[in-house]
Amino acid sequence: MTIKILAPQLANQIAAGEVVERPASVVKELVENSLDAGASQIEIDVDKGGSKLIRIRDNGSGIAEHELVLALSRHATSKISDLDDLAQITSLGFRGEALASISSVSRLTLTSKPAGQAAAWQAQAEGRDMAVTVKPAAHPDGTSIEVVDLFFNTPARRKFLRTDKTEFSHIDELVKRLALSRFDVSWLLTHNGQRIRRLPHATSAQARQKRVAILCGRAFAEHAAYIENSCGAIKLSGWILAPQACQNTPGCQYSYVNGRMMRDKLLNHAIRQAYGERLTPEQQPGFVLYLEIVPAEVDVNVHPAKHEVRFHQARLVHDFVVSALSDALSQLTEQQVPQQPVLQQQVANSAAVYRMPEGAEGVSDKQSGNQTKAGQWGAGRIATSEIASQSQSRQQLQYLQGQYATVSAEATVQIKSPLQILPAGQGCAIAQGPEGLVLLDLAATLATPWLHDSSQAPLLLPLRLPITDTEKQQLLAAASLLQQLGFNILVQDSTAIVRAVAPWLRSTSISQWFLKLLPLLQIENPVQSSRAILSMLLSSYWLTETVLLDYFASMLTDNELWLAVPLDLSSSLQALNQQGQP
Repeated sequence: MTIKILAPQLANQIAAGEVVERPASVVKELVENSLDAGASQIEIDVDKGGSKLIRIRDNGSGIAEHELVLALSRHATSKISDLDDLAQITSLGFRGEALASISSVSRLTLTSKPAGQAAAWQAQAEGRDMAVTVKPAAHPDGTSIEVVDLFFNTPARRKFLRTDKTEFSHIDELVKRLALSRFDVSWLLTHNGQRIRRLPHATSAQARQKRVAILCGRAFAEHAAYIENSCGAIKLSGWILAPQACQNTPGCQYSYVNGRMMRDKLLNHAIRQAYGERLTPEQQPGFVLYLEIVPAEVDVNVHPAKHEVRFHQARLVHDFVVSALSDALSQLTEQQVPQQPVLQQQVANSAAVYRMPEGAEGVSDKQSGNQTKAGQWGAGRIATSEIASQSQSRQQLQYLQGQYATVSAEATVQIKSPLQILPAGQGCAIAQGPEGLVLLDLAATLATPWLHDSSQAPLLLPLRLPITDTEKQQLLAAASLLQQLGFNILVQDSTAIVRAVAPWLRSTSISQWFLKLLPLLQIENPVQSSRAILSMLLSSYWLTETVLLDYFASMLTDNELWLAVPLDLSSSLQALNQQGQP
């Protein structure tokens, strides 16, 4: 057999077998050319799933008349010119194969007009002959490409196309991925003359969030948290779905490297590892993530369709993604369960501590809710109560003592053993005071101990938050107070970098509440500031009572520091008596 160089037409059709898999592949290559040309408006028209017509219009830089024929030649590109460019690719396209490959299996028309050119020109090529004809045309600044009768000259390839509906679904999915990669571009997608998607420019954070909701679904947007972290020259940003919201079916799973959409095994493995045991084997993670890295540190010349990349420092990238996502996921709080079951369980736990009958857990919402409306108790003295007087409380205590007078000495020792404080919800806790059960206001009680603690726990990766000029001034003015509360914050231009927080705050969603505490800071009144912040965190369910009780357990042994009220047990005792009657 004689070795010979293949004819250009045959070589292009072989290349088309790698680049042009289906109509969606054509759309991908042409839209990427539009984005590389700086287009801010892209229109995509499709007929019959793309097998009949694919038309891409943009307002990019356009192609000069004398370059039209060259643009349809193989290995002709404006993206790179030497090996150094290949080593640090910043464009989406660079091979110079797409237009030549597409024109070899379709009837292609390319019309373009650069802004500095007086008139538009049109180039046409068809099938194997690939003879390009150029003629004047009417067209605004930008480029339009029409691909008609895809695979008309390769019946075997056309035979394997799916139904129009299936092929268009691939195009629609592709447009979703592209639209999520470029929020600064407006998109219009039509199929058989019917408008399917119209996405305006999304330059603000609110507009980007709206586009994510449109493309990924409202449920994803509501349960996903926006993250942003960096380590050296590597930056990771985007949205990640809370573990409790992940479904068993794959949903929104999009990743990008330097703006290029990817299906990279390394990134997928790192994302799954970050979720770890937070997901069951059946659950699928949800994410829209953008990885930015120095172009020289990543090789995109791996796959003909550019679906994969190779990182020069794969282990570093993998570990960074795992660390960044693990830290973000650990700071996503679980959604709070309804209050009624929690209160019932806490009452049941209280009954167990004081050896009360099991019926004590049958307290209704209305009865238990009445227990929180009281005055204040502090410095070892009980103030006037809105619900029950001191004498009524003493009667309740005497009743309890009478009911359990026969309890053994061992039980008595147990009651006087180490202090028992139980969470009661709504920022409160139940404890045994000098004169009976009391309800503690945790925010008021722990405001001073928090200021005296000043412990810090560094975040795995610093949290970067964009701030306004007003927020910047608030941060700078309250720098010493924030440090006293355990925060380590660096302010750079319009960004606040949270590097450490109080240990018991590390597992909370810091990015969601941190800026909300700024208006609560009173430099002249640190105690009031810490109390207000604690109240805000507890009432918004960013912090649980259990976390505070665990951390400040040793500081709560002195009841002189408590701010509490006597706990009215009359309703509970009445319920117990009623349950005991036949």
